[in-house]
Amino acid sequence: MLGVSPNTLRSWERRYSYPRPHRSPGGHRQYALNEIESLRQTLAETHNVSSAVQLARERGEGPSSPMRLTTAFGAFDEEKANRLLEESLAVRSFERSVEEVLLVAVESHVDPAGRSSAEYEFAWRFATGWMSALKRLSPPASRPDGVLVLDASAALDLDALYAQALELFLRRAGIRTLLLSPAIEPARLQRAVRALDPSAVVLTGRRVTLDSIGRLVYAVRGAAGGVVVFDFRGAVPDTGASTVSRLGQQPIAARDSLLARLDPSAALSGGFLESRPHAASAPAGRSPRLVP
Repeated sequence: MLGVSPNTLRSWERRYSYPRPHRSPGGHRQYALNEIESLRQTLAETHNVSSAVQLARERGEGPSSPMRLTTAFGAFDEEKANRLLEESLAVRSFERSVEEVLLVAVESHVDPAGRSSAEYEFAWRFATGWMSALKRLSPPASRPDGVLVLDASAALDLDALYAQALELFLRRAGIRTLLLSPAIEPARLQRAVRALDPSAVVLTGRRVTLDSIGRLVYAVRGAAGGVVVFDFRGAVPDTGASTVSRLGQQPIAARDSLLARLDPSAALSGGFLESRPHAASAPAGRSPRLVP
């Protein structure tokens, strides 16, 4: 489509980080059609790779573009934001639409100085409402493992959206999942732990002290022996001496790493692949119906 060799395309990826491929379980690059078509058009216009890449990014063409969703958030256009996400679900899986479109668009409105803005708050509340609606459509748990997510973030924290995304991805993978706040007293937390009987605990969010984290982990392990503790997005400072396993920054990779630890045989057989995209879309203003 672009008239270049695979080696040239890989060199553009390294130099310009565009187009950015998704990796298949076998490690093969899979490119978004809209990015390739946009780049083909800008190459024909500019005849210069650097200029073409910059122009393709600025235009943000295609249903999967986070730039278009960013613009919708900036205009406080809820109907358009819903429509763009429905379009994204037609060409990408639910998980990739959340990670590569929704979360990126919300994060683009974060103020570097840490100040709040109406655009960011609108985007954050839209995203948490959209994911909450989709959580109700998750299939019933189909795996024996339970995962407890202790989210030490606050409302309007970006980390809170990432925690919500991870919880949702785990549920869609068939895992029994419970998301709670570390503010719960350890004695009361133990009741929830005994009910869930988790195989793993994920710590996320950065609004709790190390001492509080230690007490929570102690309480969880007292109620569920052998539980493995994971860190998501730097909830536990990396001192070099920590025994906590780290899941990284992105929810898809975190889900895959976590599930591989829980069930290595399923990971090897590709048992954790996300759902395929579908062409159906919901009426405007409503959340789309997902196919597991």
